[in-house]
Amino acid sequence: MSGSLVFAIVLACAALAGAAGFAFWYQRRIRRQMDTVLERLDRAIGGTIQENTYDESIESAVTQRLNQLVEMSRLNCDQADKERNLVKALISDISHQVRTPLTNIMLYAGLLEEQELSENAGEMASRIHRQADKLDFFMKELMRSSYLETDMITVHVEKSSVDELIARACQAVEMQALKKEIVIEAAPSSEQAFFDMKWTVEALVNLLDNAVKYSPVGSVVRICAIPYESFLCIRVKDEGIGIREEEQGMIFRRFYRSPSVSGEKGLGIGLYLVREIIKKQAGYVKVKAEPGVGAEFFVYLRRD
Repeated sequence: MSGSLVFAIVLACAALAGAAGFAFWYQRRIRRQMDTVLERLDRAIGGTIQENTYDESIESAVTQRLNQLVEMSRLNCDQADKERNLVKALISDISHQVRTPLTNIMLYAGLLEEQELSENAGEMASRIHRQADKLDFFMKELMRSSYLETDMITVHVEKSSVDELIARACQAVEMQALKKEIVIEAAPSSEQAFFDMKWTVEALVNLLDNAVKYSPVGSVVRICAIPYESFLCIRVKDEGIGIREEEQGMIFRRFYRSPSVSGEKGLGIGLYLVREIIKKQAGYVKVKAEPGVGAEFFVYLRRD
């Protein structure tokens, strides 16, 4: 083998070794850069503004743009919070401004109906009362919908009396029950659980309101508390139309209404709102029902 051939082979081997070494070094460099970029992406996702050297490197360029993105995201979030709070205040103000005169209209219409009026005047008073009832219903539905649209459900969970919770909810539906001669049997309870009183009352009112609405005249709605090891269960049981098995997984969907209750007033928000309120408190809701027999709803609240 000539010397020139040996030299060529050695040179080729050296070139291959050099190329392999360069490829290995370059691969490690790219990997380090990717690791750095991924780390900075994770920080940006967490909303952290990162220090930057402002040089010509890729890492510096990526960091600069990520910081700009984080800053824009913060500004957008702040603006969204301001707008949400403005909408909350507006909804609260509108509700107060409308509900007060509406309540007065219903009161005076009811007083008129009790007076000795001509047949024509009595009919007009009844119409006023019915239309005011409709307005009151739609106002309540509008408020329920706004809770969800503006993320107004902010719970403050604390250990509270279950007996007081049930009493407040029953009191809220007392008039509806009296109109249908429905008895609400509330079993006394000395138990306590962790929940937000205001919003959990709202959830139970929705369940009791449905129980009264879909139950026959003169029936009974029962509500009681059942303690378990980690949860406390509040059961609402009625003697109403019940719910078909294939619908029981759908009734908690937003705006879902069963074909069997299409003739009743409602927008399909109540049960969805119940689930959202209880879920925000680390609880859950279950249903057990049979068509023509009635429905039972179980609200589980944390005990510890």
